[in-house]
Amino acid sequence: MTPEEISFTDLMASSIHDMKNSVNVQVNALEIIALQAQANGDVESFKSLVGVIGQAHRMNANLIQLLSLYKFGKSIYPLDIAEQSVAEVIDETLLQTRSILDFKGISVVVACDPDCYWYFDRDLVTGVLLNALNNAFGYTKDKIRVVADVVAGMLTLRVEDNGAGYPVNMLQCDGLHHHKSVNFLSGSTGLGFYFSSQVAAKHKNKGQCGSLIIENGGAYGGGCFVVNLP
Repeated sequence: MTPEEISFTDLMASSIHDMKNSVNVQVNALEIIALQAQANGDVESFKSLVGVIGQAHRMNANLIQLLSLYKFGKSIYPLDIAEQSVAEVIDETLLQTRSILDFKGISVVVACDPDCYWYFDRDLVTGVLLNALNNAFGYTKDKIRVVADVVAGMLTLRVEDNGAGYPVNMLQCDGLHHHKSVNFLSGSTGLGFYFSSQVAAKHKNKGQCGSLIIENGGAYGGGCFVVNLP
């Protein structure tokens, strides 16, 4: 393939993959430095590093979402709908975020029947849960609740926090069109909401398709990120 035959989107996808690997290396190094600062009693440096680590985790998740969306657009994503243990997927997802949970002192409660099984793409739903958790990390005071339940023939996955909740303008459009604008003050592009809504929509069964809803309330009165899968 000649340079002229390489599309811009293909080039971007390749670059994103390289950036993702680089971010992973940086996250690992930052976590080691943070632990050293904590061991040395350097509280201020530790707190500063925790904030940076949180943003690095968020950046890594965003890069993975971009790669997935690229594959969706090219119709080359290998969608793998199979029966999964919901409790197991939640536990594995939380394990991936254990370091930032510990660093930030966030407690997590999981409400999921161990016998709950459902059909979905494991990697994609894990990505949606990671996105919801990364979002909650930035807004929660110190508590997050992950709930899984079957309601009206749909698997409902909820990630709730005890923060201030979603602003009114986001609730009015369920966050689904939030990706169409950029908030230069917060740096938000709405990528995570768009990715999650696309993942939900790819899950279809008996004429129904999945959906994403955001709301305020839940057990803690904060933001609630809700995904329904048929």
